[in-house]
Amino acid sequence: MPRNMSFALTTEQVRRREKTVTRRRGWWFLKPGDIVTAVEKARGLRKGEKIRPICRIRIVSTRKEPLSAITDDDLAREGFGAASRQWFIEMFCKTHGCRSHDEVNRIEFEYL
Repeated sequence: MPRNMSFALTTEQVRRREKTVTRRRGWWFLKPGDIVTAVEKARGLRKGEKIRPICRIRIVSTRKEPLSAITDDDLAREGFGAASRQWFIEMFCKTHGCRSHDEVNRIEFEYL
């Protein structure tokens, strides 16, 4: 079954292929080798709006870790190389309704 993963907050980073890691509060079913379609937005579409694909990606790895474990290297891989860890954690918590110590799914992927 084809799966669409939204990159609404990082659409441009995906378009430029700068982003190779994403953190999610779900997607626990993913396995290395799974193919996913990266889309601009998958939920909250207005009447008449359609899902707009960006590209296809292959899952390389997944792991559960606290959001606060993000490294400077992963900030760049998330597409936020100029940001601070604190800024990213606060932004993620605000947009995903979680806390810094909550576990997230760190998903590494490659572009097809």
